Amino acid sequence: MTKNLDLITIGRSSVDLYGAQIGGRLEDMGAFDKYIGGSPTNIACGTARLGLKSGVVTAVGDEHMGRFIKEQLAREGVSTQGVKVDPDRLTALVLLGIRDSEQFPLIFYRENCADMGLTVDDIDEEFVTSARAVVATGTHLSNPQVEAATLKALEIARTNDMQTALDIDYRPNLWGVAGHGDGESRFVESAEVTSRLQTTLHLFDLIVGTEEEFHIAGGTTDTIAALRAVRAVSGATLVCKRGADGAVAFTGDIPESLDDGQSGPGFPIEVFNVLGAGDGFMSGLLKGWLDGEDWANTLKYANACGAFAVSRHGCTPAYPSWDELQFFFERGIKQPDLRNDVELEQVHWATNRRGTWSSVKTFAFDHRLQLEEMDGYSLKKASTFKRLCLDAALQVQNGQSGFGILCDNRIGRQALHAASGSGLWIGRPTELPGSRPIEFEPELGEDFGQLREWPKENVVKLLVFCHPDDDVDTKKTQEERVKRLFTAARRNDLEFLLEVIPSKVGPVDDMTTPKLIQQFYDVGVYPDWWKLEPFKTDAAWSNAVKAIGRNDPRTRGIVVLGLDAPESELAASFALAARQPLVKGFAVGRTIFGDAARAWMKGEISDVDAVDQMAARFAGLCDVWDAARVDARLNREKANG
Repeated sequence: MTKNLDLITIGRSSVDLYGAQIGGRLEDMGAFDKYIGGSPTNIACGTARLGLKSGVVTAVGDEHMGRFIKEQLAREGVSTQGVKVDPDRLTALVLLGIRDSEQFPLIFYRENCADMGLTVDDIDEEFVTSARAVVATGTHLSNPQVEAATLKALEIARTNDMQTALDIDYRPNLWGVAGHGDGESRFVESAEVTSRLQTTLHLFDLIVGTEEEFHIAGGTTDTIAALRAVRAVSGATLVCKRGADGAVAFTGDIPESLDDGQSGPGFPIEVFNVLGAGDGFMSGLLKGWLDGEDWANTLKYANACGAFAVSRHGCTPAYPSWDELQFFFERGIKQPDLRNDVELEQVHWATNRRGTWSSVKTFAFDHRLQLEEMDGYSLKKASTFKRLCLDAALQVQNGQSGFGILCDNRIGRQALHAASGSGLWIGRPTELPGSRPIEFEPELGEDFGQLREWPKENVVKLLVFCHPDDDVDTKKTQEERVKRLFTAARRNDLEFLLEVIPSKVGPVDDMTTPKLIQQFYDVGVYPDWWKLEPFKTDAAWSNAVKAIGRNDPRTRGIVVLGLDAPESELAASFALAARQPLVKGFAVGRTIFGDAARAWMKGEISDVDAVDQMAARFAGLCDVWDAARVDARLNREKANG
């Protein structure tokens, strides 16, 4: 029977507010980063990043944080079919911080939270059986109601010959045997907890825990004795995590020493943050287990994923993609603090970015100087006009994917904010119009600190008027400023678009732009997007694409700009650009809005007429691009026989 999913996790979900300051008390932290959390949620995301098809059964509140969790799960490729939206309960919240490599202050806000409202009625047998395996975590065995829901999912799995796994995931305060202030506590003895756990252990094919977690499951602080107590009630493979000593698997009788279990290679890296490491480990373990790997390879995956987790900030954001994991295995460890390994972090960033953009047809109305020079201009009127530009873009988009805008914050703030959450790709300029060397919009702040205020979906866009023949001082100044902004964008988890226009500076040939592309890669700038002039030859496009691919095969792609060309010229340039798969679309502005803006500023046309005119022109260019892309594909197929 074909399965839609590889695994379904069941249990808690939360919003994690992670202290951004490292090395201090939680009491003193003043800024927090927001991530999704909860072991089942983390594991679902971690396995999805490794290429498994995962889903989660949990519950969130009918509010902003619940929507955040569902939307982030969807972005990670996790099925949300099993996520209940509870109108009566709030989404769980966790406050946490990193004091040092061993202390991680942690407060759970889970009083009557949404995921604790799961009932047996929320377990859909058809959804459960759409997967190969069900993965449970210990917290949802701590309460009779959610325990019953978890057991129903497990019984369905057992009845249908599915695989089952348990991450013991012992949190004493969530079992009621430690106080709210003891969130970081990992072990408190409790005969009642041991008894409750042991009534369920026979339901699993795989049981995973730390030595302390097996102590609670087995009812003794002697690890070998605890494992034997678990073995007495369960035939599951037991995987015991041993921190820096790696992990061992036991498929049969428990030997005299942990060292006699099956093991896989470990990875000597710096421990920065142990929070979420177990969920990363479990993600890698499940990848190997469900793919039928031997235990040496399975534990290798698990140990590596755990290593990534302990070296980075956050839980889910730290977990590797499958491509990243393979890159890590092939290249090896270059420095033990993985989060500061520039090459590895580039692969991590590029393979875990938000969403996919195979097409980006973009209405660019980020222009400032051109509007300010129009008859009838005022800041208020221009702001209103940019809102009309957004209306035109949304009219063409009509809920479809693959459309975008470029919009500034100085004049277009109203439109920029309104576009958030619309599904549009949103690029936002940072340079002062026409500046060379580059000067930046004052709103960014001297150290680009204002990027902290940008929505994560905004793309940092920078236009550079540059040429390979620039004098040394100009070249150095521009390179330094581009690198500073790129670094700040990455620091704030924002994608970066670099636009280079050499034709306004000097003569160009088929190698002019490729030389500039290489120049910026050489100083350590890896744009997510390139915005390039419309070249006049196939050779120029081929050279540019090769330069990008040689340096960054994981780039998002290229958008071709319009330069206020008439539609007939744009059609010819689109036809050439569309032959290159790396070119994902266009970013055209004045060809779309120029006539409408001049007439509207002087009061010659209405709002409705302006929107209709711009929408018609934008839609027309989209049709031209789509036709060019189809022709290019057909020609490639014909050439390939």
